Amino acid sequence: MIVTRVRLRDFRSYAQAELALGEGLTVLHGRNGAGKTNLLEALYFGCTGRSCRTSNERELVRFGASATRVEIDARDDDGPHSLSVGFQPGEAKRLRADGAPVDRLVDVAARPLVSVFLPDRLELVKGAPALRRAHMDQLVAALWPARAATRRAYTSALAQRNALLGRIRAGRASRASLPAWDAEVARHGIALRDDRAAAVELVREGFATLAGELGLAGEPELRFRPRSRAATAEELAAELAERTDADLERGFTGHGPHRDDLLLARDGRDLRAYGSQGEQRIALLALLLAEREALAQARGAPPLLLLDDVMSELDPERRERLAARIARHGQSVVTTTDLAHVPGAADPGVARVAVADGALRPDTPAPAWEAA
Repeated sequence: MIVTRVRLRDFRSYAQAELALGEGLTVLHGRNGAGKTNLLEALYFGCTGRSCRTSNERELVRFGASATRVEIDARDDDGPHSLSVGFQPGEAKRLRADGAPVDRLVDVAARPLVSVFLPDRLELVKGAPALRRAHMDQLVAALWPARAATRRAYTSALAQRNALLGRIRAGRASRASLPAWDAEVARHGIALRDDRAAAVELVREGFATLAGELGLAGEPELRFRPRSRAATAEELAAELAERTDADLERGFTGHGPHRDDLLLARDGRDLRAYGSQGEQRIALLALLLAEREALAQARGAPPLLLLDDVMSELDPERRERLAARIARHGQSVVTTTDLAHVPGAADPGVARVAVADGALRPDTPAPAWEAA
């Protein structure tokens, strides 16, 4: 799936803009604050229906405007496709895929997968475990779309168990009801835990290789850290039963896959606590690139890769290595303040677009599908 064009209206700093993407690499260049990152966010928003930068989507609407809209044109072997997201604060988003209303873009089969690197996403490495759990679940859903329902089923069962704990604490229910919910939580929990473990295993070796190539010294390591070591749903249910008194005391379930974590480490030391910001940045980039390669193998094509200001903190040798990885296959959009920082930016076939104060000026001819 290739994204051919994005159109946006009243999105962040843009009153209106339209961008045609190259089939391989597109380089957005311009000074800091010109709006390059906003374009990447618009691409992500149009492909997924959510922002990659903020949970307060009111921020997406241009100051003084009442609503925003992003449209994506894409194509695959079956022909052209379209996605659109309309958002007005206070109202539900209006999502469409090939002209039909949908509840969630991430459930649409004919949509481009997308992966994004932003400096703000360092929280994935140094932030709370919940961020890494959510990221693992997004990877599972991208690798095996049918398994996305497992996390929702687990979340629902966990909420029911927690509600029952609250009723028992208040004297409005009996502990005799708990074993059934222990079994339900455990059934979905084991499946969720195993899906996460399988996804991490697919990217583990690639992460170590890429992190080393990009300059993370020592022995890079990616490891899934499950809360439970139970081998079966029955064993996990037994663990939950053993902790019933403690759960009743605290008022919620303290054990299970909702406490899993993902370790990014160097020489056995957790980069969350012991890594510099530069090391955390390299680890995040290596993780996203390793996931992209795993998705390319599993789904037959790599996701659209969005890289914001990724070259500025790499030395020339590592820029060359990263550029070679990007150019190997798939579609990418890279932002930079200096074209000289992007190896191969001047090559034929690379689309270059100057960004300045909400205006886009292509430096190269339009891609073939635009000229036709």
